[in-house]
Amino acid sequence: MEFSQKTVAIIGGGAAGFFAAIACAEALPEARVILIEKSAKPLAKVRVSGGGRCNVTHHCFEPSELVTRYPRGHRELRGPFHRFQPQDTVDWFSRHGVELKTECDGRMFPVTDDSETIVSCLMEAAEEAGVELWTQCAVENICAEGGTYVLALAQRDDLRADALLLATGGTRGGHALAEDLGHSIVPTVPSLFTFNIPDSPLLDLAGVAVESATVALPTAKLSETGPLLLTHWGFSGPAILKLSAWGARHLHDCAYRTSVHINWLGDMTVDACADALRHYQAEHTRRQMETICPFNLPKRLWQRLIEVAGLTPTKRWYLESQPNLRRLAQRLTDDVYRISGKTTYKEEFVTCGGIALKEVDLRTMQSKLHPGLFFAGEILDIDGVTGGFNFQNAWTSGWVAGHAIADSLL
Repeated sequence: MEFSQKTVAIIGGGAAGFFAAIACAEALPEARVILIEKSAKPLAKVRVSGGGRCNVTHHCFEPSELVTRYPRGHRELRGPFHRFQPQDTVDWFSRHGVELKTECDGRMFPVTDDSETIVSCLMEAAEEAGVELWTQCAVENICAEGGTYVLALAQRDDLRADALLLATGGTRGGHALAEDLGHSIVPTVPSLFTFNIPDSPLLDLAGVAVESATVALPTAKLSETGPLLLTHWGFSGPAILKLSAWGARHLHDCAYRTSVHINWLGDMTVDACADALRHYQAEHTRRQMETICPFNLPKRLWQRLIEVAGLTPTKRWYLESQPNLRRLAQRLTDDVYRISGKTTYKEEFVTCGGIALKEVDLRTMQSKLHPGLFFAGEILDIDGVTGGFNFQNAWTSGWVAGHAIADSLL
């Protein structure tokens, strides 16, 4: 009997698309797996992630803890993460000759500190598995015909596939293809961005960082604690990026204009701060306030916060009044700024929104509307906070989808 080779088409040459293609080709080597990428260079986001070092994943190996890092998709990802989680990612790359290291904040990078290490690994693994990579190949439309999918391609003949996976990220083009196949799209809005504070008195302190500050959006009842970076346009750093992820829709709905409250001292209360200031006043009566800071704050920021609280940095501690110290404590623990816009955090640009999860079987990443249609990565309404979590979603969903496709074609 004549053998009929199965064809798998994967649209999107990013992290999820590559991982799915490799998983499928390795699990079903007799199939023809074609990875279709619109641009000339695949894995673009992998190349720029982590400042060119590629934040591959996060050192969080417990699925129940891992899911808490996903503002959208945390309930649905629990099952997939029990099948393929960060430890599996570490092991996969190790088997393919790439060792990862863990930094103090849990982020994991290749020991080379070079994203090209990850790009080369994925490209080589795909080639070894027999994946066909078609670059500069745009998909114009897709038609479902009798259990197969016909792809109309720019500058190529139509391609008929027995299984189709969309891994096009948060792009409008990918969502349009899914909509044409009957899927609902949760409207996309930016996630992981920094805050523009044009009226901030701290703008000239760009580059100054605080190790642990608490930032809050009272109107959304959200807060995050972590490193905060001052920039020439406002605030950035992990605490801000995480808050932007959890508050993505709220911030979009208020046109990125609302108040952000900052506790420069983490979780210290105004009363505890006032007590600490009074203690330092008693201990360092003759010293100028600007020369000695009771807290773990950069000197330039400490001096500026004294000023914006209405006090004089060069004044000696013993000369300062108790009401003024209380006002300084208030500024240190509940400093309020007005957000007036956002700035894209380009290296980690992520969208909130995508294909509605109720229309996808997350056990296989298969569409509930069309057998043989699968999804992986950011095209789904799933996004994580900064720290390697969005790549982990790509690896996990790609691995699950790739194996499910192979199983469906056996």
